Amino acid sequence: MTSTPSRPSRLDPEIAARLKRSPDGLLPAIAQQYDTGEVLMLGWMDDEALHRTLTTGRCTYWSRSRREYWVKGDTSGHVQRVKSVALDCDADTVLVKVDQVGAACHTGARTCFDADVLLENGDGAASGAAPADQ
Repeated sequence: MTSTPSRPSRLDPEIAARLKRSPDGLLPAIAQQYDTGEVLMLGWMDDEALHRTLTTGRCTYWSRSRREYWVKGDTSGHVQRVKSVALDCDADTVLVKVDQVGAACHTGARTCFDADVLLENGDGAASGAAPADQ
């Protein structure tokens, strides 16, 4: 299990009270291009990362591997400018609509979801999938 940051959060207590976090205190945060609907990436936010995202206009994530906050684009220049932030119906996932500058994926790809397509257009069964009932 990864550790959560030890610093307190400045997130509005009313918002914090609604969140349903994982056991390590994190929420999945989906970044989506605001004007096309393209899903760009998934990152993780704790309360403070969400606070920073809401107040700075730039996506801030919690790096589970480095155990620190990172602002998307600070080192790569591939900035995510926040257009809107929403919670899903269960308050356990954040959707951040952004204007993505450059690649969203650490591999240099526009999106993290285009390299390993398991099923496309819903035609036929995906590789390794059980056949549908007839």
